Amino acid sequence: MTLLDIFPSLRASTVPRLDPAVWPADTHYDGDGRITLGGVALHDVADQYGTPVRVIDETEVRERCRAYRKHFPDIEIVYAGTALMVGAVARWVADEGLSVQVGSSGELSVALAAGIDPRRIVLHGNGKTLDELRTAVRCGVGRVVVGSLTEITLLTALATQPQQVLLRIATGIDVPGADQFGFPLGSRSFETAVARIAGRCNLQLVGLHCHLGPQIHDPDHYGEAIRRMIGEMSWIDHEYGLLLSQLDIGGGHAVALRGGDAELNLRELADILDDALDAGCARHRFPRPVLTMEPGRAIVARAGITLYRVLAVDETAGGGTRVIVDGGGCGSHGHGGALVVNRHPIGPQMTASVAGKHSESGALLATEVRLPADLRPGEVLALPCTGAYHHGPATTYSTVGRPPMIAVADGRARQLLRRETTADLLMRELVE
Repeated sequence: MTLLDIFPSLRASTVPRLDPAVWPADTHYDGDGRITLGGVALHDVADQYGTPVRVIDETEVRERCRAYRKHFPDIEIVYAGTALMVGAVARWVADEGLSVQVGSSGELSVALAAGIDPRRIVLHGNGKTLDELRTAVRCGVGRVVVGSLTEITLLTALATQPQQVLLRIATGIDVPGADQFGFPLGSRSFETAVARIAGRCNLQLVGLHCHLGPQIHDPDHYGEAIRRMIGEMSWIDHEYGLLLSQLDIGGGHAVALRGGDAELNLRELADILDDALDAGCARHRFPRPVLTMEPGRAIVARAGITLYRVLAVDETAGGGTRVIVDGGGCGSHGHGGALVVNRHPIGPQMTASVAGKHSESGALLATEVRLPADLRPGEVLALPCTGAYHHGPATTYSTVGRPPMIAVADGRARQLLRRETTADLLMRELVE
């Protein structure tokens, strides 16, 4: 007999709904009232591996990859690994037919150690060092995105055989949080960059690249980027006789970080991209290039959950409630969701904020969340949508090691990254 048999009212609307916009699709309550993911009770994960702990749902990652392949069958999908670069995740996305983008020598090393074919790796980044470019050339990275004249000079000196490059363009499209790194369209620096690459036998300019910014939910911005960039590709063809075959529109696809947030609709995006390619190519009489996109956050954000154990439940100076948990101080803050994982909150509830034990004043993990009014120290909370830009930005603030990462799938949990210990941190100390 389960909890649902004893209390059938738990099936009613009083049970908090796991919002599919922010929780993995396979997150649900089991018969004992516990939240499970991938067939694994999250409370058991917390007990086995300690807290805080990051949990990543392998099935969710793979399904997001498949959704992109379904909506964009003729487009190359490159996983933007900076969102979450862990060897297992790199293998999952490669298994699903995606290429991998890296932004540093460290991310490149992880991808290569995971067995990713270097020809399917794209090296990107706003500024690349001599060592990073040297490593990429030696490893045989398929494409390098260059965004400055200095990078072109360095790469020219390093490449011993033709290296495919994409020229990063600042499109000038005004979007919130716009990322305008790269060569401005029509600028003197853009023309100089094209001329320098065209005059080198060891660099092969194969296409243009842009990254419009983060969390873009209006697909029209991508259509406009395509139309502008095809115009420049046509100009390069006329001026230098270089027929570029690749057009990379980057990533930045918006995902919901809390219920009600706008997301990028993939079906609408597919229609707009197709129309923009037709219009741009017809206007400039330019052959249709191969399109590439680079989702990162959209692949892994919703697949990640972070578990914390409650340390205290306190009243704030303003009369509110603050829950202190045993982590924090790293990654993004302010997510709107939090649920207790070991029981159904069927009684009275309270509105609270969640703060990490290492958080500075005002740096909250979650705000205005509904939690059981009788929440007790020792219980475990789950915060959703922490799969992207949490592992990478994590710090050792207050000399506390970074949490482990656990993958769940098919009723099984396995450790991808172990917890960083104080002994790990002390190894960097040099004794005089």
